[in-house]
Amino acid sequence: MMILRARPASTLAVVAALAAVTATGTALLTGPAAAAQGCRVDYTPNQWPGGFTANIKVAPGDTAVSSWTVTWTYAGDERVTNGWNATVSQSGSTVTARNASYNGSIPAGGSTEFGVQGTFGSGGGVPTGFSLNGVPCNGAGPTPTTAPPTTVPPTTAPPTTAPPTTAPPTTAPPTTAPPTTVPPTTAPPTTTPPTTAPPTGCAGAVLCDGFENQTGSTPSGDWTVVNPDCSGAGTATIDTTTTHSGSRAVRINGAAGYCNHVFIRSTKNLSSLGSVRYGRIWVRHTTAQPTEHTTMMAMADSADGNRDLRVGGQNGALQWNRASDDATLPEQSPAGVAQSVPLPTNRWSCLEFMVDGAAGQLRTWLDGTAITGLTADGVPTHDIDGQWYNRTWRPQLTDLKLGWESYGGGADTLWYDDVAIGSSRIGC
Repeated sequence: MMILRARPASTLAVVAALAAVTATGTALLTGPAAAAQGCRVDYTPNQWPGGFTANIKVAPGDTAVSSWTVTWTYAGDERVTNGWNATVSQSGSTVTARNASYNGSIPAGGSTEFGVQGTFGSGGGVPTGFSLNGVPCNGAGPTPTTAPPTTVPPTTAPPTTAPPTTAPPTTAPPTTAPPTTVPPTTAPPTTTPPTTAPPTGCAGAVLCDGFENQTGSTPSGDWTVVNPDCSGAGTATIDTTTTHSGSRAVRINGAAGYCNHVFIRSTKNLSSLGSVRYGRIWVRHTTAQPTEHTTMMAMADSADGNRDLRVGGQNGALQWNRASDDATLPEQSPAGVAQSVPLPTNRWSCLEFMVDGAAGQLRTWLDGTAITGLTADGVPTHDIDGQWYNRTWRPQLTDLKLGWESYGGGADTLWYDDVAIGSSRIGC
């Protein structure tokens, strides 16, 4: 983990004396927007193969600012895909972050924090060139564009350019409420009954499986073992020693490292469910969720290039993740992660979810309790689903995969049992 800490610049002197005079001669002081001597930017990343998040702390130093713009330069092929607590853009290797509407003012000696999420191929080391409102930070002085003067410079400070008196515009949230969930107008099509009695409480689900009809050691029949992207040490087997109900469950040995992806995929065509899908999964695992990104359930989205909508963890808590742009629910800010919960270890947990493709909404329950951070209600909310709604999202889910993906050092052993998917809530 790389941590950059700025130090006061002993050679940097920035004079910001801003005043506007009214027609009657009364002086009106405008809050400074330029950084003062000693500005500091701390960049703390969390990386895994192919992706990263970073928390950035900005402190203006000796003088308050009324708005801020932070820039830095990546040394490699890093690409920022999302941000929180700031409006973030990237041009080439240079990233620009501007304050949100609620955190532009920073007092003298104070600080604020924002974050970014992104991807990389080979990476490029430590970012450089941090600046605040155009002033180099982290102890760096400005780079001269011409040879230094041979005469003595004037003893008075040159005039400075007045900063903007208002914060930069931010993207306004929608002013009207999103459409409410519309139930399907027709009943879902019927399916062939399972070959064995379904587990208790399937409530007419299209897919209802306790794995009791599995006769071998490898999942088959209604399930097939798949290895998205690449295969390695991960395995999927039928287990008769650890079950939620009945005599069988699926065991996933989830190995650490990117190329150990292993899942079981339902062979049923679930696209006939319509726009509203409810799921109920009983899951048990042995190892607390790591800081790195992991996935334990995925569903292909035909409206998103067949890229997966994923459930897993990051920063030690449950999260949803969109494979197409790596958007997360909740946002991976400390305040966002605090709105989620870890998946308990060494006991069976009932994970329920609802995805409404027509309204672009999503809800999640753990052991019957709704999780605020795992809720996308159609209205962007800071730290929760603001990043999720950075684009129009209307998913059309077509399958179900249960298993394990690790994008870092995490390994886990998981069991799945009593799985159900339907068009209404099934319950635990």
